[in-house]
Formats: sequence, C-alpha cells, structure tokens
Amino acid sequence: MGAISPAEQAGKGADVKDFKEISDDTTSTHSFDPDSLLQKLVEEEAGHNINYRNCSWQRTAGLLFSEYICLAIMSFPWSYSVLGLGLGLIVTVIVSLIVLYTGLIIVDYCAAYPHLTDVCDIGRHLFWGKQWVWYATAVCFLLNNTLIQALHVLVGAKYFNTISDNTTICSIVFGVVTMIICFLFSLPRTFSHMSGVAYFSAITMFIAVILSMIFAGIQDHPAGYAKLQKPVHYTVWPAPDATYVQIMSAVLNIVYTFVGQITYPSFISQMKQPKDFKKALYIVTVCELITFALAGSIVYVYVGNAYITAPAFGSLDGNYKKIAFSFALPTVLFLGSLYGNVSSQFLFLKIFQKGSKHRNEHTVKGWLVWAGLNFLLWALAFIIAEVIPFFSDLLGLMSSLFDCWFGFIFWAVAYFKLKKLHYTKNEGIADISLFEVFKREGLWTKIQLLFCGLLIIIGLYILGPGLYATIKSIVISYEDDVYGKAFSCVSNGL
Repeated sequence: MGAISPAEQAGKGADVKDFKEISDDTTSTHSFDPDSLLQKLVEEEAGHNINYRNCSWQRTAGLLFSEYICLAIMSFPWSYSVLGLGLGLIVTVIVSLIVLYTGLIIVDYCAAYPHLTDVCDIGRHLFWGKQWVWYATAVCFLLNNTLIQALHVLVGAKYFNTISDNTTICSIVFGVVTMIICFLFSLPRTFSHMSGVAYFSAITMFIAVILSMIFAGIQDHPAGYAKLQKPVHYTVWPAPDATYVQIMSAVLNIVYTFVGQITYPSFISQMKQPKDFKKALYIVTVCELITFALAGSIVYVYVGNAYITAPAFGSLDGNYKKIAFSFALPTVLFLGSLYGNVSSQFLFLKIFQKGSKHRNEHTVKGWLVWAGLNFLLWALAFIIAEVIPFFSDLLGLMSSLFDCWFGFIFWAVAYFKLKKLHYTKNEGIADISLFEVFKREGLWTKIQLLFCGLLIIIGLYILGPGLYATIKSIVISYEDDVYGKAFSCVSNGL
C-alpha cells in the first residue's frame, strides 16, 4: 500500500479496512481521504436488500425528536422545584448549548473519520487506539442504553397501573406487557424504517406536555391538595434548606434529558449525507429548549413545591393525569425501543461483519439472531426495572455514570484531536502538542480549546461528586421507604 494514496485506492476498489488502517495511523493521516471512503460506503450499501446508509436528515431529525421530546421532560418541574425557577432555566439553557456545541463536534469528527460507526469505535480512536478502551466504552454504551430501556419498562408499568386504578393485577404483569410491546417495536432493522413511528412518538409526547401545562393551570388544586392543604408556592432560587444532594440530583435530571450524544455516531453512520446531521441538530435543539423550559416553568409555577412529582403527571388531578399520561404512552414504548434497537444493531453488526449475507439480506439466521438480541436486551431491562424501581434517581444515576463521558469528556478530546488533525493534514506537522496548537491559533480557537478543557472538568465532576450525590439520594429514599421492594406486585401508579 506504500505509494498508493487512499483516493487512488478508492478508485481501484480498496477495501474499507484499508482506509481504517490508514486513518488510525497518525503518521499517514494527512493522506487519508474521508470523502472517498464515504462514497464507497454508500455505494457498498446501495446494492443490498437491507441498506444501512439510506437515512435522510429529515428522517434523522425524527429520531432525534423522539429521543428528546420524551418522558424525561416531565422531570423538569421537579428539578425547577429544587433549583428554583431562575436557576433551573439558567441550567437548562447552558446544558442545551453545550450539547449543541458537542453535537457539532461529533458531526465534524464523523466526517473526518467516516469508518467510525458508533461511540465505541470513536472511544478507541480518541484514547490511544487501545482495544481495552473499545471494550470499556462498549460496556458503558450497552449499560446506558439498557438502563434507559429499563426506565421505560418501569414507566410503562406506572402508566398501566395509573390508568386502570389497579388494585388487583400484579405490577410485574404490567412490566412484562410493556417489555413485550417494546420488544416488538424494536424489531425493524434500520433507523430509516423507525423514523415514521419516531415522529408520531414525538408529536404525541409534545401533546402530552402541552396538556400537562394546560391542566396544571386550569385544575382547581394539584393532586394531593386535599391531604396537605398547603398553598401553592414556587421559588426563583433554591430554598435556603436545599441540600447539595437535592441540588445535584436536580441538575443531573436536566443533564440526562439533554445529553443524547451517545446515539449520534450511530445515527450519522446510517445517513446518506452525514454532514446534514447539523440541520437536524439545529432544529431539534431550538424546539427542545423551548419545550423543556416552558414545561418546567409552567407546570412548576402552577403546581408548586409541596405537590410536585417526577414525572409531573402525578401532580395533575383525577382524569387530567390520565389523559395527559395517555398521550405520553407512544413515547414510553417507542423511545425505549429505539435505544434497544441501537444496542441490538451495535451487537448485530459486530457478530456479522461486512460481507456476511446475514448482515444485509433477509436470512432466517440473520433474523433469528436479530430477534434474539432484542429479546435478550429487553429481558435484562425488565429485570433491572424490577430491581431498581425508581424514576428520578435512575435518571441521576445514568447521568453520573455515563453522561460524564458521552456528554462531555469524549467530545472535548475529539475537538483536541480534530485541531491536531488540521495541522497534520494541512501543514504536515505530525504529533503536534496541544500547547503548540494553542500558541498558533487565533482568539476564537483559543477560547474553544479552553472551553473543551472546562468540559472535561465538568465531566469529571459529574462522575465524582455527582455519583456520590445520586447514591446518597437513593440511600435516603430507601431509608424513608419512598420506593417499593424489588419484584413487588404493589401498584406503582402515579
């Protein structure tokens, strides 16, 4: 391969593996042609019955909408009740802009290295090319997604218990029903085939949020008022007696809802024009920021501190609660299915490598393995949902364990690597240090380099003190007997 450039190899039918070897070799990165590789990847997929490179930016926007216009929005009123309306809105804006910024970095990184098709490949590429980094990232990736699936099994059981005023059916049965429905939704083989349902899921969840705001404003009193008889009260800043654990848990709830970058590389890898992901990202960020801020503010102001719940459907009275929660059901079922699908695709594409007929054609073995992977992940999610029967603290746990990496640290390092790549390709300077990059660059790049350093510090803080706060919150909740027992038949309805 010595004297032949990647572009020349592309014209001669070079294998994708050749590009990968070159792009992973920092000494020859300057000769790597990502556009040629992307074109070859698209052409390779086009001739198969199951085409993984056929997603438009509009379809991808649907996937992002379903990921962000989700049930976790209804945890924002609780977060604002802890942080106060003013600080809650400030944190919401800051986190949304950070996620947008890091999302743009991901698009540029995937454009520079189109052979990296998931966050695990990127993790290895970012950190010294070590295989153990890939395995560690894969474990975190699968655990994160499976915990999200478990969250949706838990909330699905909550919904069925709530809507039926259940007193006779074991809650475990409702968990099994939710698991089976989600499993069936997760069976399509490509993201393109899931995008239609994704838009429907996002629209119905948006209606649920709108109804929650309306019902919170028109109901006579929040749910629980007859028992407590306390006036509705809200604060602009955290209450003087708010603890560090409470404040950190509220921040982590907001972080969890925004931080969805773990799926971006997977989505981008199935787009015909990966750079168009930015269009979807801009549109979704504007919509989600407005929706999250309004939902958190309006519901919190009308419900007040004494009656707030997470999710906030529980703060609505009588049929208001059932109506709003019912419109959220498609999201409860579909979004968990989307994360299950992402995990299953990750495993499936590792089991059947490029060139396998089971990967791109409709074979019995391929479909059996695909269905088996999906069912295995959903069975595991069901077990987790029964063992960890809580909502807000589960969001915080996922934030502190995984969002620190997949929301902050990874993409700060990616920006550093992209800046070094610029000097390697354009000026032929290999192994340039970040300090030297900093000296050579203008003011705007210097600011971004420093900001990415701050992102790493934020990520480490979330991992350390953030994880401590989450664990402490779980311990306190169990001591106060807030949560039920594992595999309990007792209704967990709102």
